[in-house]
Amino acid sequence: MTDPKGLAPRRAALRLVTAVTEEGRLLSELAAVLDPLDAADRARASRLAMETLRALGRADRVLKPHLAKRPPGPVQNALRLATVEIGQGAAPHAVTDAYVELTGEGRRTQTFRGMVNAVLRKVAGLTPEAWSALPVPNLPKWLRRPLAEAWGDRSVQRMEHAHFHGAPLDLTARSDPAAVAGAVGGTLLPTGSIRLAEPGRITALPGYDAGDWWVQDAAAALPVRLLAPQPGERVLDLCAAPGGKTLQLAAAGADVTALDISESRLVRVEENLARTGLTARTVAADAMAFEEGGWDAILLDAPCSATGTIRRHPDLPHAKDGHDFAALIELQTRLIAHALTLLKPGGRLTFCTCSLLPDEGEVQVEDALAATDGLTLDPLPEASWIEPEWRAETGGLRLRPDFWADRGGMDGFYMATLRKPA
Repeated sequence: MTDPKGLAPRRAALRLVTAVTEEGRLLSELAAVLDPLDAADRARASRLAMETLRALGRADRVLKPHLAKRPPGPVQNALRLATVEIGQGAAPHAVTDAYVELTGEGRRTQTFRGMVNAVLRKVAGLTPEAWSALPVPNLPKWLRRPLAEAWGDRSVQRMEHAHFHGAPLDLTARSDPAAVAGAVGGTLLPTGSIRLAEPGRITALPGYDAGDWWVQDAAAALPVRLLAPQPGERVLDLCAAPGGKTLQLAAAGADVTALDISESRLVRVEENLARTGLTARTVAADAMAFEEGGWDAILLDAPCSATGTIRRHPDLPHAKDGHDFAALIELQTRLIAHALTLLKPGGRLTFCTCSLLPDEGEVQVEDALAATDGLTLDPLPEASWIEPEWRAETGGLRLRPDFWADRGGMDGFYMATLRKPA
């Protein structure tokens, strides 16, 4: 069936944004919304939803003078999507027609067709230049406040700029980063990751079928570098999915076991192991119930708020409100304590979280050191890939989205290696 007005991807984008903002759901939970679309419409819907979530505050700023009061959520989101499209240079008349028609499809929204038409006709004069000149949106107060307390307002402003501009695609090479960078036309980063600004379709990149690389943010690749696995070491990747770190450990020659509570997510790990020709044992189990011990090293990428990944997941600040953070922090504490019992004497645990909140990083390590007799913090190596500003005052590495601003940023992470007494 033809869709000359491009309603299908816009309808899907509207459903995605509304599910995030009105229902508190994450985009990762909403794949079924995109499944009926063909590949091109799926990509367009996903891109439009993510661009709108990044720009909600900017769109609301444009719309506010034209609204006597806030309309129902789905109507507000239709206006936001349309404003983002117009601001990015889409034809205002076509955009207006499309969103008026979509508003008319809903039993609870159809009475707002006239209002949507009137408002968007006023927004029609918005130029890409005027849109680009608008302020970068602030993070919601529930998240911005603790981040400003931790890092200062200026640093948070820089993080917000990084979030707004999104993330390039990073790859980790199985064996030869320079060769992979040359093959895919990417930039070899100082840490060994390969960065692509405009990757296109990932599965069409050279070396995908051969398993020469896998997708992994440059910051997410650093905990394994900090752990420094050696050939033949027995290494447990605790909470392993989606599996990038498992692949790194296997590529280093370690004897790897990848454990995750989700069987379906482990399937993805197994698929990437097969594609890259790497070997690891996979175990579907609750990490807290896993009792096999004697590990030389353990990598614990603990469940966390994921506040360091907003560049790639702009839905997170709008779907969450921080109410579950206390439970996550408690789980991290218990996971660290349990992981230490699984290490052999003298073994090491690299703990990391993709969080910008010190309570999920620096504080966890400080508390573990205080609670465990003889536990020590391994000093950071004097390595060229570690930049001075990454070195946390309390030990370990603290990475933030505003670091590497001239290269496209990085995910926020904290990581440190703890050593069990011999």
